[in-house]
Amino acid sequence: MPRRFALLPRCAAALLLAWAAAAAAAPPLAPALQAELEAAVQAYDGGQVDRARAAFESLARRGVPAAQHNLALMHLLGEMPRPDRGVARQLLLQSARGGFVTAQVALARGFENGDFGERDLAEAHRWYELAATAGSVEAQVAMGTAHYLGRGLPRDAARALHWYRQAAQAGEVGAMYLLASMYEQGDGVSQDLRLARYWYAQAAAAGDEAAPGKVKELERRLAAPPG
Repeated sequence: MPRRFALLPRCAAALLLAWAAAAAAAPPLAPALQAELEAAVQAYDGGQVDRARAAFESLARRGVPAAQHNLALMHLLGEMPRPDRGVARQLLLQSARGGFVTAQVALARGFENGDFGERDLAEAHRWYELAATAGSVEAQVAMGTAHYLGRGLPRDAARALHWYRQAAQAGEVGAMYLLASMYEQGDGVSQDLRLARYWYAQAAAAGDEAAPGKVKELERRLAAPPG
């Protein structure tokens, strides 16, 4: 399989607090709490870190998953008076258990990278699978890659194909290319050059630079007489 397994960022800093505030993962908040959360994110974006921190702490104590997630990231990014990775882990656990998919992904990434101490791939993949099932494209790619490489999970090309297909259907261009390659090679699925061409074409339309060449190659193969 060619190239591209590192499809998405692995650093906690790559997650935007504003994204966490908008993610429709946990149960919807009451309008007043949602307004508080949005004001806290705006304060953070405006450089008012102390104000944002106080607001996130207040919301986190009241069980708001997005605030727990954002506060955890502030610990991981060293933006707290006494940053504590153990506290960050506990906050992410609370947020993830509250159904906040963004936190489930961040928690999985932390266990995968050893951000909370020793790496724990079993725990990482437990959270990735929950997030992937809930629709996280990053988690779907992570699950597909883990199964394809046998990295922390049994090597299972069929399961890898399942998760790459989910991510591809959600518009992830790297997953489109990988899915096409698996159909082309008959890896985890019966070889299907027409489906391979379809997904290479989708990847090309989404901006993948290598995919147009693969589309032309498969068109030639499909047009060739049998034998």
